[in-house]
Amino acid sequence: MHIADGILSPAWVIFWWLVALVFIGIGVIQIRRKSINNPQYLPMLALMSAAVLVISVWHVPVPVTGSSSHPCGTPMAAIIVGPFPVAAVTSIVLFFQTFVGHGGLTTIGANDWSMGIVGAFSGYGVWLGLRGRTSIFWAAGLAGFVGDILTYLTAAFELAISIHPEAVLRYIGIFMLGYAPTQLPLAIMELVFTGLVVRYIAEVRPEMMKYAGWTPPPVKTTEATETTRGAG
Repeated sequence: MHIADGILSPAWVIFWWLVALVFIGIGVIQIRRKSINNPQYLPMLALMSAAVLVISVWHVPVPVTGSSSHPCGTPMAAIIVGPFPVAAVTSIVLFFQTFVGHGGLTTIGANDWSMGIVGAFSGYGVWLGLRGRTSIFWAAGLAGFVGDILTYLTAAFELAISIHPEAVLRYIGIFMLGYAPTQLPLAIMELVFTGLVVRYIAEVRPEMMKYAGWTPPPVKTTEATETTRGAG
């Protein structure tokens, strides 16, 4: 993600913008609907947007790719507020990040596609597949890891198909080799903090997990309480 201006060809800049706008539009519609149905939704969305902004601004330059390595934060946000809204707010996050030298204005569509769409939807898909089958930590953590790695695989594809269309697969491999030394440790870090954050929210503020499709287990009644009730 955070592909800079001038790297992608104009045709691919337009293509990724058009594709991203479809998801952004659906996201805006969902944000409006959810905020009407639940007044607490917008504060949650704002919190997750701020988290994505802060998390994804930590960067390690990767000169080989013309981009940089970052944790994403979008899989975590997608679990809490839904993937389509994350696609919309990520475009805003990417716009503001251009002012601190991350990415470019023309490439917001491509960068949103990799981080805000592929990263969010793949992470959310892993969460849906694993929730209830393993602990919250591992379901969310693996969502963060997969979303992070697929974000960078997508960025490598975007670079390869635009710069080297004659050998896309070869250059995806080259770009991923450029990302790997920095991105693999960051993806592991994203696994840990995504698992910890989502588990903490589920334990402390379970009402925030409504859009994650997770409900807290029923409170177990202690034997002492049952005895007291029986005596009463």
